[in-house]
Amino acid sequence: TGHRFLPEAKAVLERAAAAHNVLEHVSQTITGSLSIAASQTIASYWLPRRLASFHEAYPAVRLSVTIGNTRQVETNVLDGTADFGLVEGRTESDILRRAKVDVDRLMLVVAHSHPEIVEVSRGHPDIREFRWIIREGGSGTREVLEDLARREGISFADLRIFLVLPSNEAVRQVVEAGAGATIISRLVVE
Repeated sequence: TGHRFLPEAKAVLERAAAAHNVLEHVSQTITGSLSIAASQTIASYWLPRRLASFHEAYPAVRLSVTIGNTRQVETNVLDGTADFGLVEGRTESDILRRAKVDVDRLMLVVAHSHPEIVEVSRGHPDIREFRWIIREGGSGTREVLEDLARREGISFADLRIFLVLPSNEAVRQVVEAGAGATIISRLVVE
Protein backbone atom coordinates (compact mmCIF):
# COMPACT_ATOMS: atom_id res chain seq x y z
CA THR A 1 0.00 0.00 0.00
CA GLY A 2 2.91 2.34 0.66
CA HIS A 3 4.14 2.02 -2.93
CA ARG A 4 0.69 2.84 -4.29
CA PHE A 5 0.47 5.93 -2.03
CA LEU A 6 3.93 7.26 -2.92
CA PRO A 7 2.91 8.99 -6.21
CA GLU A 8 0.02 10.74 -4.42
CA ALA A 9 2.31 11.89 -1.59
CA LYS A 10 4.80 13.27 -4.10
CA ALA A 11 2.00 15.10 -5.90
CA VAL A 12 0.80 16.67 -2.62
CA LEU A 13 4.33 17.83 -1.79
CA GLU A 14 4.72 19.31 -5.29
CA ARG A 15 1.40 21.17 -4.96
CA ALA A 16 2.47 22.50 -1.52
CA ALA A 17 5.76 23.73 -2.98
CA ALA A 18 3.91 25.38 -5.88
CA ALA A 19 1.50 27.09 -3.45
CA HIS A 20 4.44 28.33 -1.40
CA ASN A 21 6.06 29.78 -4.53
CA VAL A 22 2.83 31.55 -5.53
CA LEU A 23 2.44 33.09 -2.07
CA GLU A 24 6.07 34.16 -2.03
CA HIS A 25 5.66 35.75 -5.47
CA VAL A 26 2.47 37.57 -4.40
CA SER A 27 4.12 38.97 -1.26
CA GLN A 28 6.97 40.34 -3.37
CA THR A 29 4.69 41.87 -5.98
CA ILE A 30 2.59 43.86 -3.53
CA THR A 31 3.91 47.40 -3.74
CA GLY A 32 2.91 50.81 -2.50
CA SER A 33 3.14 52.72 0.70
CA LEU A 34 1.45 52.49 4.06
CA SER A 35 1.30 55.41 6.45
CA ILE A 36 0.75 54.54 10.10
CA ALA A 37 0.04 56.97 12.94
CA ALA A 38 0.75 55.52 16.37
CA SER A 39 0.74 56.69 19.94
CA GLN A 40 4.09 56.89 21.70
CA THR A 41 3.85 53.69 23.69
CA ILE A 42 2.78 51.66 20.68
CA ALA A 43 5.33 53.25 18.33
CA SER A 44 8.21 52.78 20.75
CA TYR A 45 7.48 49.40 22.30
CA TRP A 46 4.81 47.41 20.44
CA LEU A 47 5.11 48.33 16.77
CA PRO A 48 8.82 47.86 15.87
CA ARG A 49 8.78 44.04 15.82
CA ARG A 50 5.58 44.01 13.85
CA LEU A 51 6.97 46.46 11.30
CA ALA A 52 10.02 44.24 10.86
CA SER A 53 7.81 41.19 10.27
CA PHE A 54 5.62 43.12 7.84
CA HIS A 55 8.68 44.28 5.91
CA GLU A 56 9.96 40.72 5.76
CA ALA A 57 6.66 39.57 4.23
CA TYR A 58 6.14 42.62 1.97
CA PRO A 59 9.55 44.10 1.15
CA ALA A 60 8.23 46.28 -1.68
CA VAL A 61 5.82 48.20 0.57
CA ARG A 62 7.21 51.49 1.92
CA LEU A 63 6.24 52.13 5.52
CA SER A 64 6.11 55.43 7.35
CA VAL A 65 5.20 56.02 10.97
CA THR A 66 4.04 59.25 12.58
CA ILE A 67 4.10 59.40 16.38
CA GLY A 68 1.72 61.43 18.54
CA ASN A 69 -0.73 61.09 21.38
CA THR A 70 -4.14 59.47 20.94
CA ARG A 71 -5.85 62.72 19.85
CA GLN A 72 -3.12 63.49 17.31
CA VAL A 73 -3.29 59.97 15.87
CA GLU A 74 -7.06 60.24 15.53
CA THR A 75 -6.66 63.58 13.73
CA ASN A 76 -4.05 62.12 11.35
CA VAL A 77 -6.40 59.30 10.36
CA LEU A 78 -9.37 61.65 9.96
CA ASP A 79 -7.48 64.14 7.79
CA GLY A 80 -5.98 61.38 5.65
CA THR A 81 -2.33 61.91 6.54
CA ALA A 82 -2.31 58.34 7.93
CA ASP A 83 -3.87 55.24 6.41
CA PHE A 84 -4.64 53.91 9.87
CA GLY A 85 -3.81 54.59 13.49
CA LEU A 86 -2.82 52.56 16.52
CA VAL A 87 -3.70 53.95 19.95
CA GLU A 88 -4.25 52.69 23.45
CA GLY A 89 -6.63 55.50 24.39
CA ARG A 90 -10.23 56.16 23.40
CA THR A 91 -11.03 57.81 20.10
CA GLU A 92 -14.00 60.15 19.81
CA SER A 93 -14.95 60.18 16.13
CA ASP A 94 -18.00 58.19 15.05
CA ILE A 95 -16.54 57.98 11.54
CA LEU A 96 -13.66 55.71 12.51
CA ARG A 97 -13.85 51.93 12.66
CA ARG A 98 -12.13 50.40 15.67
CA ALA A 99 -10.65 46.96 16.24
CA LYS A 100 -8.77 45.67 19.27
CA VAL A 101 -5.43 44.23 18.17
CA ASP A 102 -3.76 43.69 21.54
CA VAL A 103 -4.08 44.43 25.25
CA ASP A 104 -1.71 46.53 27.34
CA ARG A 105 -1.45 46.57 31.11
CA LEU A 106 -0.94 49.92 32.79
CA MET A 107 0.80 50.14 36.12
CA LEU A 108 0.96 52.56 39.01
CA VAL A 109 4.68 53.26 39.34
CA VAL A 110 6.84 55.03 41.92
CA ALA A 111 10.60 54.86 42.50
CA HIS A 112 11.79 52.18 44.95
CA SER A 113 13.23 54.91 47.15
CA HIS A 114 10.07 57.00 47.17
CA PRO A 115 8.02 57.26 50.41
CA GLU A 116 4.82 56.45 48.50
CA ILE A 117 6.08 52.93 47.75
CA VAL A 118 4.49 51.79 51.03
CA GLU A 119 1.08 53.02 49.86
CA VAL A 120 1.43 51.20 46.53
CA SER A 121 2.42 47.93 48.19
CA ARG A 122 -0.66 47.99 50.46
CA GLY A 123 -2.94 47.39 47.50
CA HIS A 124 -5.49 50.19 47.10
CA PRO A 125 -3.78 53.52 47.72
CA ASP A 126 -5.58 56.86 47.92
CA ILE A 127 -4.64 58.54 44.64
CA ARG A 128 -5.04 61.99 46.23
CA GLU A 129 -1.94 61.28 48.33
CA PHE A 130 0.41 60.89 45.37
CA ARG A 131 2.39 63.60 43.66
CA TRP A 132 1.69 62.84 40.00
CA ILE A 133 3.93 63.04 36.96
CA ILE A 134 1.62 62.64 33.97
CA ARG A 135 1.40 62.88 30.20
CA GLU A 136 -0.21 65.76 28.36
CA GLY A 137 -3.94 66.04 27.65
CA GLY A 138 -4.98 63.76 24.80
CA SER A 139 -2.69 60.89 25.78
CA GLY A 140 -4.18 57.49 26.54
CA THR A 141 -2.27 57.04 29.78
CA ARG A 142 -3.54 60.36 31.10
CA GLU A 143 -7.09 59.28 30.22
CA VAL A 144 -6.61 56.23 32.43
CA LEU A 145 -5.74 58.42 35.42
CA GLU A 146 -8.69 60.72 34.65
CA ASP A 147 -11.00 57.67 34.52
CA LEU A 148 -9.54 56.29 37.75
CA ALA A 149 -10.15 59.59 39.54
CA ARG A 150 -13.73 59.67 38.24
CA ARG A 151 -14.36 56.07 39.43
CA GLU A 152 -12.95 56.96 42.85
CA GLY A 153 -15.28 59.97 43.04
CA ILE A 154 -12.34 62.38 42.96
CA SER A 155 -12.10 65.46 40.79
CA PHE A 156 -9.06 65.28 38.51
CA ALA A 157 -8.34 68.88 39.57
CA ASP A 158 -7.96 67.67 43.17
CA LEU A 159 -5.04 65.39 42.31
CA ARG A 160 -1.57 66.69 43.15
CA ILE A 161 -0.24 67.09 39.62
CA PHE A 162 3.45 67.91 39.95
CA LEU A 163 4.57 67.75 36.34
CA VAL A 164 3.04 67.27 32.89
CA LEU A 165 5.40 65.88 30.25
CA PRO A 166 5.07 65.10 26.53
CA SER A 167 6.68 61.64 26.44
CA ASN A 168 6.66 58.31 28.26
CA GLU A 169 10.43 58.30 28.52
CA ALA A 170 10.48 61.71 30.22
CA VAL A 171 7.76 60.59 32.66
CA ARG A 172 9.66 57.38 33.42
CA GLN A 173 12.93 59.25 34.05
CA VAL A 174 11.32 61.74 36.46
CA VAL A 175 9.56 58.94 38.36
CA GLU A 176 12.80 56.93 38.55
CA ALA A 177 14.44 60.01 40.06
CA GLY A 178 11.92 59.80 42.91
CA ALA A 179 9.80 62.83 42.07
CA GLY A 180 6.40 61.14 42.33
CA ALA A 181 4.06 58.57 40.83
CA THR A 182 2.63 57.84 37.41
CA ILE A 183 0.39 55.43 35.58
CA ILE A 184 2.25 54.04 32.59
CA SER A 185 2.35 51.04 30.29
CA ARG A 186 4.19 47.98 31.59
CA LEU A 187 6.02 48.01 28.24
CA VAL A 188 7.68 51.30 29.23
CA VAL A 189 8.67 50.06 32.67
CA GLU A 190 9.98 46.59 31.77
